Amino acid sequence: MKLTQEQIEQFNKDGFLLIRNFANKELCDEILQKAKIHLENKVEPIESEQEYQRVQDTTVTVRRLRQVYDREKVFQDWMTNKEIRPMLKQLLNDTPVLTLAHHNSIMTKMPKDSTRTTWHQDRRYWNFENDDLISVWLSLDEEYLENGLLEFIPGSHKIDLKKEQFDETISFKDDLPENKELIKNAVHYNLNKGDIVLFHCKTLHHANKNETNNAKISFVYTVKAQNNKFIKNTRSDFKEIILEED
Repeated sequence: MKLTQEQIEQFNKDGFLLIRNFANKELCDEILQKAKIHLENKVEPIESEQEYQRVQDTTVTVRRLRQVYDREKVFQDWMTNKEIRPMLKQLLNDTPVLTLAHHNSIMTKMPKDSTRTTWHQDRRYWNFENDDLISVWLSLDEEYLENGLLEFIPGSHKIDLKKEQFDETISFKDDLPENKELIKNAVHYNLNKGDIVLFHCKTLHHANKNETNNAKISFVYTVKAQNNKFIKNTRSDFKEIILEED
């Protein structure tokens, strides 16, 4: 599958692109079924809500299943999906490469116990020669504001943001007047099972806590251009999968 010129221009302008009904519902259900087993058993490696909040607590609420590529074949099959490769190649202008250092994850917003995800850029997670990375977000069920839907600030990937606009965790400060003006431009689109969102690693985004009684579970992975090399001896110096087209 290939993107239209209009879709490419929209991604380049906004820093994200929504594609409806990309993954079939049977695949989403299979991923969701396997993910729930890992979540219920808290299979390591994980990131907990307590770790994210930086609080000392013996309770463990799973926020993210890490390193999912090697957990289940269906996870691996989705991350190497051949239909999406041409689209990623169009946006990167190069062969896409799956980076497994981070954002190789099942993401959750658990009912009642989830927390807000602060405004941030995903560039904080990686160490590559440039920031030309794209994340692929798969909605495994309905996502909307009340259960922690992602919101984006269009065009924020093109803004030269200053270090002072971020806090010590490299979260975008939402109490600064200049930041508030940007946040006013935030947009969101409710997601259905099988929808995907492609977004640039510099696009500002956030999500509120889950206020519903049901868990929200999503899948995210990230690709880079093949010519974008990792910085040696950093966390990004890690296993990669080249996604060649047939």
